[in-house]
Amino acid sequence: MDVVTEIRDDEDSNDCISILIATDNHLGYLENDPIRGQDSLNTFREILQIAKQNNVDMVLLGGDLFHENRPSRKVLYETMKILRTYCMGDKQCQLEIINEDTENKDNDDNFIKVNFQDPNYKIAMPVFSIHGNHDDPSGDGNLCALDVLAVSGLVNYFGKTSAVDNIVVKPILLRKGRTVLALYGLGNVRDQRLHRMFTENAVKIYQPPTQISNESFNLMVLHQNRVAHSVKNYIPEHYLPDFMNIIIWGHEHDCKIEPVYNEQQNFFISQPGSSVATSLVEGELEPKHVAKLNIIGDQFELQKIRLRTVRPFVMGEIVLKEVERLDPTKTSAVSSLLIKKVEELIQDAKNQWLEMNDYDDELDDDMFPLPLIRLKVEYSGGFTVLNNRQFGQKFVNLVANNHEILHFHRKRVFTERKKDSAQSMHLPDEFEMPENLSHNYVTDLVTENMKTLSILPENALNEATTLFVDKDDPHAIEGFYNNTIAKTRTRLRQDKNLICDDKILIEEV
Repeated sequence: MDVVTEIRDDEDSNDCISILIATDNHLGYLENDPIRGQDSLNTFREILQIAKQNNVDMVLLGGDLFHENRPSRKVLYETMKILRTYCMGDKQCQLEIINEDTENKDNDDNFIKVNFQDPNYKIAMPVFSIHGNHDDPSGDGNLCALDVLAVSGLVNYFGKTSAVDNIVVKPILLRKGRTVLALYGLGNVRDQRLHRMFTENAVKIYQPPTQISNESFNLMVLHQNRVAHSVKNYIPEHYLPDFMNIIIWGHEHDCKIEPVYNEQQNFFISQPGSSVATSLVEGELEPKHVAKLNIIGDQFELQKIRLRTVRPFVMGEIVLKEVERLDPTKTSAVSSLLIKKVEELIQDAKNQWLEMNDYDDELDDDMFPLPLIRLKVEYSGGFTVLNNRQFGQKFVNLVANNHEILHFHRKRVFTERKKDSAQSMHLPDEFEMPENLSHNYVTDLVTENMKTLSILPENALNEATTLFVDKDDPHAIEGFYNNTIAKTRTRLRQDKNLICDDKILIEEV
């Protein structure tokens, strides 16, 4: 496999497939926030502007286009308006799909799967997208917002799996000149389930047909945990097939867009990261980028492009007990110290903005977007926590997140308990409490602390909890409970003399 150091726009343009790549756009994030409500949409608009300016052949999105499973009508409307503005036009798409006709039809609706070949639409720049864990299919019909965009002819939605016990992934074959792109997509599947399915050989990823397998460039996009949150709550890189040329990895928000070579599997991995900060953590600090991927034959070049509409985000940290002559009982002194520190962070954000936008003159305050500021405060040693909202009042119209600037934390030392204690905790001597309970953290808590469940199945409880928290489904847990009890009663009625192991009964339910 070759990586081209430079492919000029005018070099072999008839053979070069150019792709604008982005992941985790989270459209609609904080849509009701008066300051940050338009951030995700503004950056998505910039992404498509970049794609149009660079005259790419297509746009590839790696999941979580929407932040909510059921985006509001306003967000859906704005998204469709942006797609229509930048993706439709008289320019003819240079890509040709060469799959068999039977594979190029939607089995349910008999629509042509790729919108640029539909005679009812004029698509100048097609968008291909898989779903993520935020906008995945659910409910009646197993549909999601991407299905709405797809049936409207605005997005080519692929990578959707219907079977829960067997996943089959086949490529979309695209040709431009002598270059053939085999595009693979796998929308988000719960990591523990997908991990198990890989180990049980229940995931089948097909190679391109024999007649083109030697000349095709194989690209796969997926949306899963790349970092190991637990033993099985991620997808190891060596699970993916070694006939791939490059993997586009969505879901992880930190931008690691430069291709990294995996020697064991002989492919490259690019992790674009999110285009909007959805949490105030270290992983969101990296500058946000999208990528332009140029492909000629089996060679490729990946060019990263900095996003300029992303709101500045700066983080700092202070350990109060290490500050000389700071009295823990003098709250006003502590507050003054933290105010000074936040003001320094605001100035750092302005300097970064000036550098990114190449401003030589003094920046007008109206041109500078209110930054995101997070100050981590380690307050062990007798110090007390300040009220975040009261503290933030001093930075109204100076900071975008004035009500959540400070994050107080301290390392707690846990004394060793007796081994037979029912409440013993296997924690390290120093354990820093998490800033927020992520889905993976909650899942691990359920797995660790509910091993004694005798009727309610653990995996189904995890899924119901996810629906309740992430998908805002108020009836998820109630429905899970009623459904489980009903199935258990039905199973027992079928055989009144049923005597079996509890584990077998739970698996059947």
